[in-house]
Amino acid sequence: MGHTIRQKAKLLNRVRRIRGQVDAIERALESEAGCEQVMHVIAAARGALNGLLGEVVEEHIQSHLVEPLKDRQPAAADAAEELVDIFRGYFK
Repeated sequence: MGHTIRQKAKLLNRVRRIRGQVDAIERALESEAGCEQVMHVIAAARGALNGLLGEVVEEHIQSHLVEPLKDRQPAAADAAEELVDIFRGYFK
């Protein structure tokens, strides 16, 4: 997947932040934090994972659908761009 290589540093930084959030879940559980706090850190980690997935999928669509279609089928490229916009809305 070429786009993950181009975005490698950015994606790895996101993964490292997610790792920190997962560690925060572990610390919250170990310290017997209240359920509200535990749910909060779990939701934050889930949001971060969804953001990472969204970014990788969006780049995949751009690299493998939109770019190859731009010259051959502009209408299809526009449809793929619309798909990216819809996808972005659901993953944020």
